[in-house]
Amino acid sequence: MARAQNRPPPVGATSDNQSPERTPLLATYSPTSLPASASRPASTRSSSFSSSTFSTTSRSNSGRRRLISLVAALLSALCAGSVTAFSLYAPTLQSRLNYSQYRVNGLASAASVAMYVPVSLLGYLCDRAGPAPLALLAAASFGAGYAGAAGAYYRAGLRVGDNDGEGQRWYVVMVLSFVAIGVGTCSMYMSAVATCAKNFGRGKHRGLAVALPIAAFGLSGMWLSQVGSRLFGAPGDEVDVVRFFLFLAALLVVVGILGSFSLRIVNEEDLIEEAVEELERSGILDGSAIFSPGRAENGYGTLDERRDASSADDREDGATPVNGTAPAPGAGGKDAAADRSFAQLRKHFVLNAETRRFLTDHTMWCFALGFFFMIGPGEAFINNLGTVIKTLYPPAAPDPLSDPPRQTSPATHVSIVGLTSTVARLLTGTLTDLLAPNPPAQHIQLAAPAAPAPARRFALSRVAFLLASALLLSLGLSLLASGVAQDHGDRFWLVSSLVGAGYGAVFSLTPIIITVIWGVENFATNWGIVAMFPALGATVWGVVYSAVYTRAVGQQQQQQQENTPGNEGNNHLCYGRECYAPAFWAMAGSVWIACGLVLWAWKGRGGWAQRGVVV
Repeated sequence: MARAQNRPPPVGATSDNQSPERTPLLATYSPTSLPASASRPASTRSSSFSSSTFSTTSRSNSGRRRLISLVAALLSALCAGSVTAFSLYAPTLQSRLNYSQYRVNGLASAASVAMYVPVSLLGYLCDRAGPAPLALLAAASFGAGYAGAAGAYYRAGLRVGDNDGEGQRWYVVMVLSFVAIGVGTCSMYMSAVATCAKNFGRGKHRGLAVALPIAAFGLSGMWLSQVGSRLFGAPGDEVDVVRFFLFLAALLVVVGILGSFSLRIVNEEDLIEEAVEELERSGILDGSAIFSPGRAENGYGTLDERRDASSADDREDGATPVNGTAPAPGAGGKDAAADRSFAQLRKHFVLNAETRRFLTDHTMWCFALGFFFMIGPGEAFINNLGTVIKTLYPPAAPDPLSDPPRQTSPATHVSIVGLTSTVARLLTGTLTDLLAPNPPAQHIQLAAPAAPAPARRFALSRVAFLLASALLLSLGLSLLASGVAQDHGDRFWLVSSLVGAGYGAVFSLTPIIITVIWGVENFATNWGIVAMFPALGATVWGVVYSAVYTRAVGQQQQQQQENTPGNEGNNHLCYGRECYAPAFWAMAGSVWIACGLVLWAWKGRGGWAQRGVVV
């Protein structure tokens, strides 16, 4: 009872005997929470005017900080996707270092695994410590990764043809460097997306708020591949890999350091307060549990004791106790420290409760598995785009007098994938804001809302957008597998456009759906858990493509030896539809399976539609 008496009075109470049914946990600490009253003493009216002025200034400062964070987040996202330009220099690794397709895919898989596996841990850190530490980690990882890769490439190039194992050792260094690049990509991407989602993702434009940094991330591969091909081009339609890697190292270190100073979650305490109110109103969270001494073993039972002790010390020191108004600057230091400790503990309590709900929701696992089957094929296509293009043309024209086939370059199609992906992300984010239904609550929704949102004249679920985008992705993979671009490189833009648009839309819609169903306050953790799944998918499909490619190389070498004894040709390069078609037919089938899983999470037993979840 002593703890309850020492708590601040509820907002809106007119006497000690009046209190609302439930007291918002942060309202008593807001400088604007005390209601205006004409009957207030004259001595308090000046403080009310000061509080109003402070509130206006605070809103202006919050808007400025949000704008700075938005610019920093978009800059970070525009540079974070450097690994998506891998296809630009993958053929050079084959031709200059004699890497097999397995080795090339080993580097791509190392980056993909490192980009996705730690994303849940980094998301957890981002939700609890903020995006700035992740930006600093990205700067260190990118700097070490690209500098190490440049050194390994240079040293391995000097050892081509040696049999002393030196080339193998430098390949291991290259793999470790791409692991660091993957960690840097994950850190910078997560810090940018989480900043935008939390600062702007609670209104009716939450789709666009999430889509903007994701679209910028997709655009990064396009402009970086153009910089690499134009500024660091080498003879033979190749790239000066060492200079390009050093450029990326310097650029990303600078961007990461800038982000560590600029990326901030503005008014996060208000976000947590609203989440508490929504969770208590829906019955998911019992607010009294935060103050219950029975939870002492988890660190929550001591919360009130700390606050009460701080209040007692402040009263002894002559400090004004917390009574619904903000303390004067420099006053109540102990009480302010106790409030910060209280807010931090409550934040962890709420986020942990939401994480448990997220992990125990069976529809989340079905949805995440569908994401795994969708994104893996898209990642494999992007990573192997350069080597796929090389299979479209024979090593030399069969007739010296005939015109050579019209060829295309990996840089062109990396840019096409980046551009179509960017357009699709922005378009889906905007269209879902305009056409998809909006839930009445801005936070986690696990059951039908008590007061349904007003229905729109025409509404199209975000899941319908996701399924349509996945089918677009599978269409591009199917066209490639059918051989439509074989010996006709000028048609390959159809494949890269469809895959880029479908891949980009899926990668944009998945986190948007997560914010709609499970809220934004724990977004980085939730999205991090789901984003782990494509790591295995990208690796599996990369291995499948490498196996198909390598088997075709062996068959072609055998045919060449039979037709021209003593002529084995290139040991690692392949030509023809058989080099890729079986792998990409299987990838298209994987996307179709994913559509079935997502449809089950939406319309199946216990799915979102049956539970009344607005999505």
